[in-house]
Amino acid sequence: IEKVLADLRRQLAGVAGIETYMQPVQNLRLGSRSSASAYQLVVQGLDTKQTDVWAQKLNDAMAADHTMFTDVTSDLQNNALQASLVIDRDKAAQLGIDTDTLRSALYGGFGTDQVSTIFGSADSYEVITELDPKIEWSPEHMLAIQMRTSSGTLVPLGAFARVDRTAGALTINQLGQLPAVTISYNLPQGVSLGDTVTRIDQLKEQIGMPTAISTSFAGTAKTFQDSLANQGLLIGGAILTIYIVLGMLYESFIHPLTILTGLPSAVLGAVVALRFAGMDLSVIAVIGILMLIGIVKKNGIMMVDVALELRRQGMSAKESIHKACLMRFRPIMMTTLAALMGTFPIALGTGASAELRQPLGIAVVGGLLASQALTLFVTPVIYVYFENFSGWLLSFSSRRNQPALHVVEGGEQGSLFDGESEPKKVAAE
Repeated sequence: IEKVLADLRRQLAGVAGIETYMQPVQNLRLGSRSSASAYQLVVQGLDTKQTDVWAQKLNDAMAADHTMFTDVTSDLQNNALQASLVIDRDKAAQLGIDTDTLRSALYGGFGTDQVSTIFGSADSYEVITELDPKIEWSPEHMLAIQMRTSSGTLVPLGAFARVDRTAGALTINQLGQLPAVTISYNLPQGVSLGDTVTRIDQLKEQIGMPTAISTSFAGTAKTFQDSLANQGLLIGGAILTIYIVLGMLYESFIHPLTILTGLPSAVLGAVVALRFAGMDLSVIAVIGILMLIGIVKKNGIMMVDVALELRRQGMSAKESIHKACLMRFRPIMMTTLAALMGTFPIALGTGASAELRQPLGIAVVGGLLASQALTLFVTPVIYVYFENFSGWLLSFSSRRNQPALHVVEGGEQGSLFDGESEPKKVAAE
């Protein structure tokens, strides 16, 4: 789809008089603000003019960076013609015309000023004064309205007012009761949304945007930014839950860590694969990483479970884990290949709505390949070190709990406390 859109952009770029913005059809569109492109950035400030100025500067900077943004546009429309009536208050005061008199005159000509009511036998009718609708009206006609001065004479409004024609906003948008301009953009092929978020921050620094002007993402971009804040907590909670379950299973605080040592390589492989494919660490990719955690830890479980059983039979730590690797090599390879064959079609991105599922498949495939290449070598080494550390910790604890040896007078060597209230004396040789 992206290739088709890129081809259409090239063909329509040379057509004069039109501006085209294209994006794939989205069955579920996030956000309430309308835009021509897929991703939205909202610029806000306290002053409408300042907000419009800096929003236009940021819009131009994004549009100039063709490597990171395409179809950049905004809802800022300041090319509408507007007419403003400018009153010279000093001249009006000299003529004795106050603002109430001016408001009444303008409202009588262009508003719905009710001057009387006609009562009929069954109905009543309101009498409203207005200008003759048959006359072709223009803003300059306001200057011909007669105003009564304090002396009772009539003067035209043009005697102390003028009409200024300027370009104004066709629409004034607000968000949270503050002026807001929405900049929308699409992504070029191979560019991730996370890269554009970083690039926008860089562009804001380049143009010198003041702190009084704030930016925030909306729609799909906001959902992506919010998901980044919760991904670490989600993955950390999953790992903690696995550690607690394995700790209860093995009745140990150390060996669950042995099993979990294969996870860093798996997560690193998933992130590298997503990066290589030009995809974001989206919610779907995080779901794939959570699946990956469950698949990868079974390698460590299969080896550590057998090694602990062999340790109980009297084998050393090195011999037990070596034999466990030999015994569990085939099951580990079979389960890993089964998971790879199941997720590889998803990673290829074939079929309807494949773009939604593809990050999950790429994360799982990349993580499995990386973890499989390292787990069979790293986990046994860590198991031996942790087992030796556990043995040292146990011996250190037992030495601290040994009975104390006391020396008493009379050439007798103190006694070993055996649980009685008084120690038993032991004669020295």
